[in-house]
Amino acid sequence: MSAERTRARILDAARRAFARGGFEATSVRSIAALAGVDQALVHHYFGTKRQLFLEAIEVPMDPAELLAPVLAAPREQMGEAYLRAVLGLWDSEAEPALVSTLRTLVSSPDGQAVIGSFVLEVALRALEPAVDDGSGSARLRLSLVASQTVGLILARKVARIEPIASMAADDLAALVAPTIQRYMTGELPG
Repeated sequence: MSAERTRARILDAARRAFARGGFEATSVRSIAALAGVDQALVHHYFGTKRQLFLEAIEVPMDPAELLAPVLAAPREQMGEAYLRAVLGLWDSEAEPALVSTLRTLVSSPDGQAVIGSFVLEVALRALEPAVDDGSGSARLRLSLVASQTVGLILARKVARIEPIASMAADDLAALVAPTIQRYMTGELPG
């Protein structure tokens, strides 16, 4: 079997496995078994499970790079830094590919699980220590951030709801940042 075909089989198996089990519950071993290859080949072609996941869902940028300015921002400005980074990516030359991927995932029953897995288990994972207030609330906080982000991106890029769709990213970030900031660092009820 050619290297190209092997790589394609691994990617196909990874997409199916991640859709079924999400990022955390899916092992490289299970992907290799589904693809009918040795686990070492998965690492050879893709490096880490995280790199395989990012390639399987066709993300044009590593979320760690995107979130670096957020982690570098003062704690009270993380919400705005986060929105500027996210909106900057979605308004970049990567927009057509990102929108296409999002539409595909949203319209697929398995794809919806991939969105949640990607946003919470991969993209926002780096923010956990920065938003954890010591009460173990990081997962809840990031789930709230994810819900706001996914909704905003769907409204702006897929449903094209006006005036959100045509609003300048800086203006939109200024409007939504206080909500994101509250989710990240504000007091939570209960």
